[in-house]
Amino acid sequence: MGLSGFFRRRRSVLPGFGLTLGLTLLYLSLIVLIPLSATFLKASTAGWSAFWHTVTEPRALASYRVTFGAAFIGALVNALMGLVVAWVLVRYHFPGRRMLDALVDLPFALPTAVAGITLTTLLSAHGWIGRYLEPLGIKAAFSPLGIVIALTFIGLPFVVRTVQPVLQALDPELEEGAASLGAGRWQTFRRVIAPELWPALLTGFALAFARAVGEYGSVVFISGNMPMRTEITPLLIITKLEQYDYAGATAIGVVMLVISFAMLLSINMLHWWSGKRYA
Repeated sequence: MGLSGFFRRRRSVLPGFGLTLGLTLLYLSLIVLIPLSATFLKASTAGWSAFWHTVTEPRALASYRVTFGAAFIGALVNALMGLVVAWVLVRYHFPGRRMLDALVDLPFALPTAVAGITLTTLLSAHGWIGRYLEPLGIKAAFSPLGIVIALTFIGLPFVVRTVQPVLQALDPELEEGAASLGAGRWQTFRRVIAPELWPALLTGFALAFARAVGEYGSVVFISGNMPMRTEITPLLIITKLEQYDYAGATAIGVVMLVISFAMLLSINMLHWWSGKRYA
């Protein structure tokens, strides 16, 4: 047993744990840890009082609310509709399904600036869709609603592509078995399908949220960039950089980093807890 285990370890495709762990830490340090550490160091050069004043000024607080609020709503919408889209693509066969499946990835390939210009053209007061919304009192472009629509557009593929493989691996016979035992549709979904989909759905939500928080190109066109109303935090950072306020820009960047990390950590903890619960 010991000898066979020794040969299995020697014949491993990848190098040993020590080498791979070292390469992992080196790569993450170069790509993630060192740049983020430099951000914290730069933000600290202005002093604590200047840092606190910059990150708590009314304009910055308003941008946090717009950015994280719109990102959360967009990710929530994508979690619901992404599940529906993935379900249709996996469970039904119809003409044009492959074309529809390819369209899901379009926000990945489309430059974000092009997406912003396109959405603004469609949703403005004289746009193809906006002209019908304006009489109803719905202002889509240059409003928080427009930001949510843009963030929903760029985040949809993350949920669909995360949930889709899980649905493909889910055996339909489990649902048939539940139905044969007298379970209704909602009970089958809640007891059979939801426990399998929940971890993937949480992962897709987290990816869509993280993508939306840092989005700039598609939002800057459709938001109108009005301070205290539709100004997102990435735009405020760009504004401070243009004013050569590098310490202020990095200070706001640090706040974005800390809040994003805390929210993603909370989602990952929920993912871990739900995995233990349904195990």
